Amino acid sequence: MNLGTWLYTRLHGRRVGTDAGGNVYYQSRSTSAGARTRRWVAYAGAPEASKVPPEWHAWLHHTTDAPLATDQRRPWQRPHVPNATGTPAGYRPPGHDYSGGQRRHATGDYEAWSPEG
Repeated sequence: MNLGTWLYTRLHGRRVGTDAGGNVYYQSRSTSAGARTRRWVAYAGAPEASKVPPEWHAWLHHTTDAPLATDQRRPWQRPHVPNATGTPAGYRPPGHDYSGGQRRHATGDYEAWSPEG
């Protein structure tokens, strides 16, 4: 959080809660007439929007009035995982250059396109 955001948060923010990843959620103490309450997040670590779990995402975007309860997760629901694209933990398909660049040969059902026709 930069100095301006930290100062605004200290002067105008009211802490609402935190998530399992350590992100802290705030909303404004007062609201102008006819305006919605301002809501924001102070990220734990580097600011990355995919770190916000679904229950807090719904609250941030005014879909719900209160954060959704995490204890109401269904048994088939997995825990929230941030998007790992572009990191070493990201998915790399077989044949990716970082994996050696080798992939299985085509099986014969593939015909390369050529502009000559």
